[in-house]
Order: sequence, then structure tokens, then C-alpha cells
Amino acid sequence: MAKPRAWQKMLSGRRLDLLDPTPVDIEIEDIAHGLSFVARWNGQTLGDYAYSVAEHSLLVEQIFGRVAPKAPPKWRLAALLHDAPEYVIGDMISPVKNAVGPGYDELDTRLTAAIHIRFGLPSAIPATVKKQIKKADRVSAWMEATQIAGFEACEADRFFGRPDPALMDGLAIRLRPPLEARGDYTARTAELLEQIG
Repeated sequence: MAKPRAWQKMLSGRRLDLLDPTPVDIEIEDIAHGLSFVARWNGQTLGDYAYSVAEHSLLVEQIFGRVAPKAPPKWRLAALLHDAPEYVIGDMISPVKNAVGPGYDELDTRLTAAIHIRFGLPSAIPATVKKQIKKADRVSAWMEATQIAGFEACEADRFFGRPDPALMDGLAIRLRPPLEARGDYTARTAELLEQIG
């Protein structure tokens, strides 16, 4: 009996094996395209456009720059790529991840490692950096929850913690067409890769 297909063909022409992903099958254009069409919050947000994972990732990278202002560009790139596997596995809200179980996390971990290696990062980033990225991610989630997902601030505080206002100062949730988010995601990746050298 033939094994079920576990690869996906990308617009770049690459075939990404989801069970055994390799860095050579990963292209930033595929990631940016996919993430610009993946909706955060299962699409349950206000506005004329879904709030995409690409847009969320751009915001997290900005917040990470405030959480860790002396971090080198490679860790800012790691922050930008923190949800990159979702270009093929989608964005699942935490309750769904909990219901699915460890299989989702294993798939995410394999894809993350391949993506990191593709862009010159270690397959697993240091725990301290991961913690800083998670902090930025939670600040972004709090902003999203209160600005576009219908949460009261006290409810968002319970789930995500009350963020330091300085980390959000001057930042806003942007709802815009996927093409714009995709372009900015690709451009920011290129800037960071150039800074890394």
C-alpha cells in the first residue's frame, strides 16, 4: 500500500515534505505568500481584511526590538520568522492546539528547524532569545485581542498578561491587503539578511 502524500507543492515550484522538511525546499517568497493569507484568530477579527500572520510577524519583530534593543539582526530575523511554519500548517488558536496534541508541536518544530537553517540561524535558538520573542508575541496578542478580536482589556490581561505600555507606544494593528503584508514581510527579511551579512 502506498504511503499517503506528505508534501506540498509551493508556488516557487518546490516540494516541501512536511514530515521531513529540508532547508533547500524553503523559499522566503513562499513563506511570505502563505503567511499573508493565513488569518490570525481564525479570522474572527474586525475590519475589511483578515489580520494575517505576516502582519502579526512584522509587529512581533518590531516589539522584539523594544524588548531586546541590543539583540543582533539574526535574532530579529528569528522573531520575524517565529510563526513561519504556519505558511503550510496554518495558524491554530491555542485551544485547538491543545485538542490536537503533541503532533502539531512536533510538525512545527521540524519545520522551524528547517526554516532556521535555510536562513542561517541555528535550528534551535537560545532559550533566552526564545523567551524574549515569546514576550513580544504576547504583547502583540494582547494588542490584537483588545483592538480587533473583541476582548476587554481585563480579559486580555488574564490570557496574555498586561504589557508594558512602552512596548506598544506608537504601534498599531494594521489591516491591509495580503499583497502589501507579503511585500513588507519579504522586504524586511531581505533587510535583516543583508544586516547579518
